Amino acid sequence: MSTTIQVRIDDDLKIQATEVFDRLGIDFSTAIRMFLKKSVAVNGIPFEVRNETPSEAAAAVENMRKTAEENSIADMTLDKINEIIGKVRDIGKK
Repeated sequence: MSTTIQVRIDDDLKIQATEVFDRLGIDFSTAIRMFLKKSVAVNGIPFEVRNETPSEAAAAVENMRKTAEENSIADMTLDKINEIIGKVRDIGKK
């Protein structure tokens, strides 16, 4: 028994992928079956998947790191940071 799967993809992507598969001597359907079989065999995606776009949080952390380096405070201890925060809070209470 077999099942038909329909997937919408960009025309250019299909053309480019078909060219790759042709060079490998396989058709599009065989390539998809190979991907699915390998996914089952490894119990996951059969290649590394990464988020290439940094999240807003990661960008904010990177910005803070750069700012700390520019201001020569990158090696401050947590105790020193808390001390400064305490002083700022005390100023705000006056």
